[in-house]
Amino acid sequence: MLLQQENLIRDFALKYPSYGYRMITSKLKLEGHHFNHKKVYRIYKKLGLNFKKNLKSRKLPARKRILEIASNSNQIWSLDFMSGSLRNKRFRTLNVIDEFNREVLDIKILTSIPSSCVVSILNQIIADKRSKPLALRIDNGTEFTSYEFTAWAKNNNIALFYIQAGKPYQNCYIERFNGTYRREVLNRYIFESLDEVRDITDDWLIEYNYKRPHSSLGGLPPKIFLSQQQNIANFTGSIVSKNINRSSSG
Repeated sequence: MLLQQENLIRDFALKYPSYGYRMITSKLKLEGHHFNHKKVYRIYKKLGLNFKKNLKSRKLPARKRILEIASNSNQIWSLDFMSGSLRNKRFRTLNVIDEFNREVLDIKILTSIPSSCVVSILNQIIADKRSKPLALRIDNGTEFTSYEFTAWAKNNNIALFYIQAGKPYQNCYIERFNGTYRREVLNRYIFESLDEVRDITDDWLIEYNYKRPHSSLGGLPPKIFLSQQQNIANFTGSIVSKNINRSSSG
């Protein structure tokens, strides 16, 4: 029995090399294996799978600004750029997430992403979702401060929440996501072409949105968390509606 458990945890650690023992515990639970996290840790440590702590990691300064927090989907989307490399050239990615459930709405991979392209990408996401955000959280890069981008946001009644210069932690949701994407995709493979980057990213996004546990969502993947929240909201709304109808009839 113990050997089977060790083999199972080892298999998960090999399949998801960037996961710590807590993430593996959540992933096991999602797939029907109910392990106590302390037991997973003991086995994880016994097998030599635990990460070494980076003793030189610096602490982030305390925030001096109260940030807006999304209480529902499509309230605040976060955008940020990343860079990667092929054997012979560099490429950029535009990452877009919904802050409420940390869902990745898109990762667009191109050699160049000017402001006109950013607008086009957002228009496509809005068309696909049939919904637009109330606000975008972004940095002060030229793509996000250009007239074309700011005019588009104004015409669509979308607020722009600019983070303070030199303080990326004010866009903490997407900064955390960027780190995950770099560890699990950009730094994990040697890419030969942009199509290869896109194909691997697309497969990984399905895993991330539908299957990968997220610690800040109670160990649930973004899509499952959103579905549960919507079910709760619908149930609550139904109860309130029934109570109103009873009061009116009475």
